[in-house]
Amino acid sequence: MLQPLVIGLGRSGAGLHVKALARLAALSEDPPVTGRLIACDPRPRAGDGLTGVTVTRSLAEAARLVDPPATVVHVCTPPRARAPVLAELARLGFRTFLVEKPLAADRAALDAIDRLRRQYGLDLVVMSHWLAAGLTHRLRRLVEERPHGALRHIAFAQHKPRFLKSLAEDGHPTAFDVEIPHSLGVVLDLAGPADLVDAHWSDLTCEGGVRRRLGGARLTLRHHSGVRTEIVSDLASPVQQRSITMRFEQATVVGHYPLSEQDDHAQLVLPDDPHRPRVFRDDALTAFIRQTYEDFAAGRRHDATLPYDVVRLLCAAKDHCLAAEGPTTAPDAPTTEEPHAR
Repeated sequence: MLQPLVIGLGRSGAGLHVKALARLAALSEDPPVTGRLIACDPRPRAGDGLTGVTVTRSLAEAARLVDPPATVVHVCTPPRARAPVLAELARLGFRTFLVEKPLAADRAALDAIDRLRRQYGLDLVVMSHWLAAGLTHRLRRLVEERPHGALRHIAFAQHKPRFLKSLAEDGHPTAFDVEIPHSLGVVLDLAGPADLVDAHWSDLTCEGGVRRRLGGARLTLRHHSGVRTEIVSDLASPVQQRSITMRFEQATVVGHYPLSEQDDHAQLVLPDDPHRPRVFRDDALTAFIRQTYEDFAAGRRHDATLPYDVVRLLCAAKDHCLAAEGPTTAPDAPTTEEPHAR
């Protein structure tokens, strides 16, 4: 069994990774992880309310409690802080990583991470659990087996209200870095490599303040296979939605990914299906982490280029939006109004 170490106890660390690891450790037969969970977060109250977790306040302190070569590090820090954290962990002897999406927020950070990977021989996996989702597997079969003809168009909608977190934190510089990495990985998997056609972002505005470029994002892709994709994410939406619509030559298929860890059911609407919609459990996060641990334990290295392609397309989208704005501040500049900091 491998030892997990979770870096960062925000929503993804405490709310997703820790819970999934607890589920895996509790398996009655052949659990892939040890039940001893170590975490690290320098914030004084980080980890409050978590049971069965030893919380440390520095990476050096965490390293003293584990055997780095036998540890899988879950890096759940915001994307703009990835490279420095990975560099310190690599110097402490850690080599196996499961990193939250997106891998980096800009090209410079992506290049820095790639240099670290090659310098220290890091085995680095990016959280791409939608690729392990049962819904994605079913959609992939439709693309490969062509029961409705060839795939022509994909539309992805990822909406949720994100006012409180966006106003209180600055870990994600734009709306492109929040939800879109999930869907972008899926469409590249389903339709192949792509080039950016168009992109747009908007500000998040409410009575509590304004966060530039965190209101929503939209991008259009042209895949080398000929498929066209449109992805839209509204972070000021009053409702939550994670839906994919795939238009084939002869039919249209709609899928709905689980909205949160509160309910892990997905839905698939097929044409002329008497069971529409098909509803099934789809705990992709736990399945992805388990498979990743099994790969680590078996010595199977991960050299997938898709996470890097995702970041490159996100960077292209941001550059496109900046060019449309003209001379202005960088994407990660301070907000125009931050009442939460007063």
